[in-house]
Amino acid sequence: MQTHAVITRTIRKVEGGQVLVADDVLAIEEPLEIQLSYGPQPLHRNVSITMRTPGNDEELAAGFLFTEGIIEQRQAILHISPVLAGMNSVRVTLHPAIQPRLHQADRNFYTTSSCGVCGKASIDAIKTVSPFLNNSDDRLVIAEGMLHGLQASLLQQQAVFESTGGLHACGLFTAEGELCMLREDVGRHNALDKLIGAALLQDLLPLDNKVLLLSGRASFELIQKAAMAGIKVVAAVGAPSSLAVELAQENNMTLVGFLRNHRFNIYCGEIRILTN
Repeated sequence: MQTHAVITRTIRKVEGGQVLVADDVLAIEEPLEIQLSYGPQPLHRNVSITMRTPGNDEELAAGFLFTEGIIEQRQAILHISPVLAGMNSVRVTLHPAIQPRLHQADRNFYTTSSCGVCGKASIDAIKTVSPFLNNSDDRLVIAEGMLHGLQASLLQQQAVFESTGGLHACGLFTAEGELCMLREDVGRHNALDKLIGAALLQDLLPLDNKVLLLSGRASFELIQKAAMAGIKVVAAVGAPSSLAVELAQENNMTLVGFLRNHRFNIYCGEIRILTN
């Protein structure tokens, strides 16, 4: 079996001293090159190569350019298309009058979690600023009970994870707990870029009336991408990092971690959560 997201391989299972031949379903991981075409006399530039699960590549490209601060709005994009069929590359063509912030592309050469980036100046260099930072219409309030049901809703819709166990997911929910959108990928940042890219291309930003659920931990780059989309409530099944909490506080966000087994921790923004 092979689809755009999974492939079946014959493997040997070792269990209880026995070796069995069986089929196993794997999540596909392939590189995607994101190219940018811009200017009156079009210039072309490769801005990123990311390892991703194929599918929703146009959303991934759009989301990446927006959350990394290279473009600022949906109207900047003229169209998105594959460079060559089957070549794992997409080209985003901007309106001729739009000048992309290409210096922002340089910040993508840092490594997360244990990167060695230190000092306030270095941290500032890898930050992006949301166009929705000063949005005054911030009335989102959610109930504690709604949060408890988010993980089950996400797992019910994670078709590829169900078959492979190998994908990260992020879901967008209403304040009442209704799932609006879900994206999966081998890379947690790619899954979120696909989600935000889909919202961008549908002119749904800012997402300040929605709740974002992350299937794993909440890292700095995920909180930054969420902030770029105007998201005010982020819940993660795993742990947040210290820098993620700091960034959430700076952006007046609510950050919930360890959301599982009918419990969770609130790291900041508790005013938006009604507890019993």
